[in-house]
Amino acid sequence: MSRSDDVLKLHRLAHTGGSAALVEWLTARLGGWAGVVGPGAEPGPALPEAAARGAAEMSARGVRSAVLYGAGAATLLFALDAGRALAAVLPLPHHPDAPTLLADAAVPLELVLRAEEGERREERAALAEARAREAVLHLLMNGRLSTAHQIAEALRPSLPDPMRMYVAECRAGERAEVTRLCAELTGGRAWIVRCPVYVRHLIVLVPAGPGACAEDDALAAALTAVAPDCAVGVSGELGLGRAQAAYTQAFHALAVARGRSERHARFGPGPELELAAHEAGAGWAAALLAPLHTYEPRRPQDPGAQELRATLHAWLNFTSHATRLLKIHRNTLAARLRLVETLLDVDLGRLADQAALSLALRLTGSAPRGSGAAAPAAAPGLDEVLGDPRLTAWAASHLGRLTAPGAPAGARATVRAWLDHEARLVPAAAAMGVSVPAARKRLARIEALLERSLLQSPSARHDLWLAHRAEELTP
Repeated sequence: MSRSDDVLKLHRLAHTGGSAALVEWLTARLGGWAGVVGPGAEPGPALPEAAARGAAEMSARGVRSAVLYGAGAATLLFALDAGRALAAVLPLPHHPDAPTLLADAAVPLELVLRAEEGERREERAALAEARAREAVLHLLMNGRLSTAHQIAEALRPSLPDPMRMYVAECRAGERAEVTRLCAELTGGRAWIVRCPVYVRHLIVLVPAGPGACAEDDALAAALTAVAPDCAVGVSGELGLGRAQAAYTQAFHALAVARGRSERHARFGPGPELELAAHEAGAGWAAALLAPLHTYEPRRPQDPGAQELRATLHAWLNFTSHATRLLKIHRNTLAARLRLVETLLDVDLGRLADQAALSLALRLTGSAPRGSGAAAPAAAPGLDEVLGDPRLTAWAASHLGRLTAPGAPAGARATVRAWLDHEARLVPAAAAMGVSVPAARKRLARIEALLERSLLQSPSARHDLWLAHRAEELTP
């Protein structure tokens, strides 16, 4: 093979396979060891001592190339940038064209190493931005708007307020196109973040205002046109302080969108539980969560009240997937939940306690920070709250669809059996005398009827339990 063929091969490998392919070919071509030696590299299984020693000697002397002879071998070195060297340890007698080949390889190798480092820097920057956006989302969900705004301003664009939240479901390979469309169709005003829990989901905050409804429909339709399996759920128009409610609405709308031919849906109209219960339940919620809000850890490294509240909130919404949102180990999650159970004297395995805590968290907003405010001395119980006429009216409206004309036969009984068995599909199916897939299909049809997600979290199971309990208390 001529020198020109070797040079052409080197440049092709640098272009198609990168530095690893180029060094691998050199090793095979020269019949010895070849590699890149970084500054201060120590010899080891992958780096011969002669190459490490020769690179250090060449750097100390300030020369661009060197040859060292040892016991039956020669070490050839050529300087690269950043204190690195291309080295080859070859048995004697070595290939006569080895010095020329290594000198020719140094130029494309140096270029491809720079390109690879640039790519790695871009990847690290993209990862850092993605995590910063996740942090902003986490702050929004926990009501810490000021800090969220500060970080978002550095990332751009500004957080929209008021806004509509989109949850777009698409494959990993389609996310880039969905992101591009969101930015293009909103004039760069959409605030986009990958969902930290569901890998197929993108969360998009879009400015709301006069005339936004038609734009929302156009945006949702454009996003679902990216691929046949894309689906989009859209929340109602809400202030940024209600980001958690907006996410839940968009998630419920997504469950409806999957079953529609157009593959997009807006959150269905209807009374919201926290609005109906706010006046009657504020005192009850404060009393229930007071031991959590006033908790002070014994050690600085232990989770405080804010972290415990965020953990409980994440677990109620995402169950075991909360570890992805909180970036903690499952054992850490379990330990925090046990502490919450002890502080609040609840059993998180019971749907009734889950539902009560879900409502209480929504009614108290973000956790008190340093206020130490005591709950009312004579706070009502949950049954008293659910017995309020506003709550019974909400429950009647919420459950009315289960028995309305056009509802699937037995929809009410299916939901009742599912709730009676702690919203667990297997025991509920056994109680109804049907298979698990059949029970899942029944609940999927009820999802479309209620326009709420049941089988995937965040699920409407807590609201359904509260609605049934309020109905039971109605005279």
